This record gives sequence, C-alpha cells and structure tokens, in this order.
Amino acid sequence: MRNGPQATDSASATSTGPRRPGPPAAVRFAPPSRGDVALAVVAGAFALAQLLLVRPGMGLGWDESVYVSQAASHAPAAFFSAPRARGVPLLVAPVAAWTSSTAVLRIYLAVLSGLALFLALRAWRGIFPARVLASAGVLFATLWVTLFYAPQAMPNYWVAVGALTGTGCFLRAQANPSDRTALWGVGLSAALMAWMRPTDAVWAALPLLVLLVCVRRWRRPALLAALVGGLLAGAAEWVIEAYVSYGGLAQRLSDASRIQGGLGWNIAVGDQLRALGGRTLCRPCTSAAPHVLVTLWWCVLPLLAALAAGVAVRARRPAATIVPLACAASAAFPYLFLIGYAAPRFLLPAYALLALPVADLLVRLARVPGRIRRPLTLVLLTLALVGHLAVQFAVLEHTVRRTTAAHREWAAVAAGLHRLGVRPPCLVTGGDYVPIAYYAGCASAATGGHDANTTAADIRRTARRLPVATLVAPGGSPPGYALSWTPHEVAGLRVYVAPGVTPGGRR
Repeated sequence: MRNGPQATDSASATSTGPRRPGPPAAVRFAPPSRGDVALAVVAGAFALAQLLLVRPGMGLGWDESVYVSQAASHAPAAFFSAPRARGVPLLVAPVAAWTSSTAVLRIYLAVLSGLALFLALRAWRGIFPARVLASAGVLFATLWVTLFYAPQAMPNYWVAVGALTGTGCFLRAQANPSDRTALWGVGLSAALMAWMRPTDAVWAALPLLVLLVCVRRWRRPALLAALVGGLLAGAAEWVIEAYVSYGGLAQRLSDASRIQGGLGWNIAVGDQLRALGGRTLCRPCTSAAPHVLVTLWWCVLPLLAALAAGVAVRARRPAATIVPLACAASAAFPYLFLIGYAAPRFLLPAYALLALPVADLLVRLARVPGRIRRPLTLVLLTLALVGHLAVQFAVLEHTVRRTTAAHREWAAVAAGLHRLGVRPPCLVTGGDYVPIAYYAGCASAATGGHDANTTAADIRRTARRLPVATLVAPGGSPPGYALSWTPHEVAGLRVYVAPGVTPGGRR
C-alpha cells in the first residue's frame, strides 16, 4: 500500500515535540504570457512614437485650451459650450493643476494612452489569438490620426479605447456569465465613454443595447445593468450640469446640435475623405480631396470589413467579428451622415473597433496554405503595410509641422500682449482669442458666435479695471467697443488695447 503521505501526516499529528517553523514559502508570480508581452511591446512603441513623432513641444490647440483651462492654475477657465463634457478636464487635472508645461502634459497623456491601448487589447484575450490582438494594435496605433490625437487633451481617443475595451468585455461576459471582471469592464468602459462624450458613448454602445434587449439568447440582466449603469454614471455630471447651467437636458442637447451646425441628414462622407490629408477641422470642407494614395486605405477599409464579416460567418463564429463591426458602424454613423462638416478624430472609435476584424482577416490571409501562394501573399501584405505606414507617417509629419507653427504664432501673440502690458488678470477677445488668452494667462470672452458669453457693455466695464485686448486679423475692423482703443501690430495681428494700460501692465 502506498501510504507515504499519510504516514507523514500521522507522524506530524502524533509528534509531542514542538514544531519548528520552516522557511517561509516563496511567493511565486506567474510569468507574463507571450501574448501579454507582445501587447505591451505594441503599447510601449505606441507611446514612444507619440513622443518622437508628435513631440511634446507642440502647443495646445483651441479645443485643448478650453479643456485644460478648466483645471489649469495659471489661466481662468474658458467658456464651456454645450457639447463638451468634463471628462478631459478631469483626465488632465493631475498635471494641469500644478504645472502649465505642455511638454509634461503631452508625456503624461502619451504614457496614459499607451497603457489604455494595452488594457483595451487585453480585454479581447480568449476571443482572438494574441497575434491578432497585436496586429490590431499596430493597425490602429499607426494611423496618423491616432498618433496625433492620443497625446492631446481631447476626448475622441478615450472614447475609442473605451469602446474597444467595452465591446471585448461584453463578448467575454456573454460567453462566460460568471466572469465578473468582464462585467466590471463593461460598466467602467461605458462610464469612460460617457464621461468623455455622452452622445458618442450612446452611439458606440447602441448595438450592444439592441442585442441585450431585443435578442433573447443575448439577454443578460446583469450585463444590461452594467452597461446602462456605466452610461448613466459617466453621463450623470453632464446631465446635472445641463440643468444647472444650460436650461435643462433638452435645451443642452438642442444647443449642442445647433453648435454642430444642426444635426440632421447631412452626408459628410466626402468631407471626411477630404480631411484625411491632415486637416484637423474641415468646416466648411470645400477643398479638393487629397492624393489617392492618402485616401486609398480609407476606401479599402469597408471592403476589408465586409470580407472579415463573410469569413467569420463561413467559419461559424460570427459574434466576435460582427459585434465590433456593428459598433464601429454605429459610432461612425452620426459623423458620416448627420453633421455638415468633418474632423478625422471623430472616427477614432470606429477605427479602433474595425482594427480587430481587419487584423483577423489579414492574419488569416498571411497563413493561407500553399508553397507558392503563402509566400506571395506575405510579400503583398508586407508591401501594402509598408506603403500604408509611409503614407500615414508622411501625413502625420505634415500635420504636426503645420499645427506646431500655428501654435507658436499664438504663443508669440501672447508674449506680445505681455509686452504691451496685458498681463494677468486680463481679458482677451477677438480672433483666436481662446488659445491666445490661455497662453497669456488671461480670461477669454466673445460677444457673438457659438461661444458667446458676454456683452460689449460688460467688456467696457471690465476694461475700466483690468487690461483688455481685442485681436483683429489684418485688414479687419475692430468691434464697436474697441474703436477708440490703441492699435498695435503683434505677430501679424492688429491688437487693440484698452486705454490706460501701460507696458508695465498698470492702469
């Protein structure tokens, strides 16, 4: 009889001597899987590429100035219009609250966006192989629009990683109802999206809500509660603020629609196509389309998505491919068909969700059998990828150079205002007033347009106690309240400074 273990236990139990404590058991950590290492490499390279290609020295843009000013310590908060949400100000607050350094903010966001991409891809473990996840990460991370906006204080990238994470967790929770981590992932991802842009969150999550409510075999009360609860939790502040500051939820939605040109049937597909050449905002979008090499990937993307769906259906595993494709289509729909202008960043959630099915298709093509067909396919895919990367990096370099130059002009105007005596506390109005005011540490105000937040009478009263400057483009005329103010030329702009301000900044 084999009784070794029992004999040992018996001897230990009947021993009358004191037991001596043995050495502490070594704590063993499971080594990271090869798949996790691959995802970490992709995410790390993504963060590094942002720092090298976009560069931390690129100043803040108009929208960034609005978001960062809400948490900044050196400049007053800019007017916060109806469509905006407080997610980005809270995201940047740990840095913006104690330093005005744009470089520090860019590094912080680059690192954070790399970590977010790693977690978003990791949420799909068990649904797609690790090589597909890594390939999807490469496809998404090397788009010029992803690299350009990930280190910026803007909401779209964070909606994208929230949509990617939430959809993966949704499929995992459907496959395994006892997966509590996936359930939490759905709720937290939905909250992240709604925290950044509530309306975008609803569009991205709409196919998941339809499945949970309308398809019997997909119904999971706990999953529905997690998804709806996450959306409500993330949007709660936006809804409360609507009643406190915007006249109610319906009024805020109406104002948001008006600011975006009035939501309705507007086919903006051509506008998005024209914006692919590096235009960060195409409004109005009347320029010619970029070279066909710049837009080819965008035209091919729907075809690849359709092929991926067909392959998944034939392989009898449609959910893992069809669900993210449906979420991508839903997220893109309002920006392709409901607004009358375009910005490439609007489609980032769709690109993130499309990356996985397309990567799965390409990996399958790369593994096609045949002594001749397989090497030929690999060569063609490699050439296509190299060409695609070359185009993306060329557009990125052009966009970064142009944007950096524009931001430096704003900084030069702000420095000129300081020399004229317009120093904090101060007020700036006129052209490009929001970013220039932020750079100068001044408040910003407008008497008309979407961001109107004051009147001419208020500006006159402010000018009696604070330095006030109005910015006018060359050849333009100053507003009525500034007609008698002293004009100056600053970095190509005509600046009208309220009387009583001296170069020393005293009145």
